[in-house]
Amino acid sequence: QRLDRAIQATAKVTFGYVLSGDATTDEVSRRGLIGLNTFLVAKTTVQPGDPYAVDILTDEIAFFPLLYWPVLGNARPLPEATLAKIDAYMKQGGMIVFDTKDHGQGIPTGLSMRGEGGTPLQRLLGKLDIPRLEPVPEHHVLTKSFYLLRSFPGRWDGGQLWVEAEAPRDSDQGPQARRVDGVSSILITSNDFAAAWALDDRNQPLYAVVPGGEHQRDWAFRAGVNIVMYAL
Repeated sequence: QRLDRAIQATAKVTFGYVLSGDATTDEVSRRGLIGLNTFLVAKTTVQPGDPYAVDILTDEIAFFPLLYWPVLGNARPLPEATLAKIDAYMKQGGMIVFDTKDHGQGIPTGLSMRGEGGTPLQRLLGKLDIPRLEPVPEHHVLTKSFYLLRSFPGRWDGGQLWVEAEAPRDSDQGPQARRVDGVSSILITSNDFAAAWALDDRNQPLYAVVPGGEHQRDWAFRAGVNIVMYAL
């Protein structure tokens, strides 16, 4: 079964979504990545395979260039072995998009994700070696990897998209060691990307987007495309 999964996941560019344990959330993630795939096929040369549900505790994640990970309010600390697997994945070029879906209530202050308390995301990843974070700078590659963007809305708008902080211009240390391919290994949003991307079987949107309506949804899809292009 693992071999079959590896073959299917590597035959095409394939994105994974981390199972949350909540059936509704997991279905939104699945539908969201299907919707994003549909947009990618229509607007770009990327032809993704079907998204995969990922059990972060037991599944191999090395096959996926990008993982979408919804973080719920009841998140608990991960086992050491799982944290080690995630750390290796990110250091070897994988990217994880953590989505707290909470309209800005659970985003870190920017400099630290450490500590066992605090937000659900901090509880989940408190012992992981996360680099310093910052909101996407004005001229970051993410703002121009395919579309020209100034913000990254989802179902909600207004929450920042956080990335690994750039090294200071006057630093002699060069890029941070984790960014082995020049790409941030971690993105954090609170805007609920998946709900904005989610389509039904007739390719109709499943959830309203606030406050910008369908115009905002189009920008949410564009944000998704830029993230995919950046990851790839």
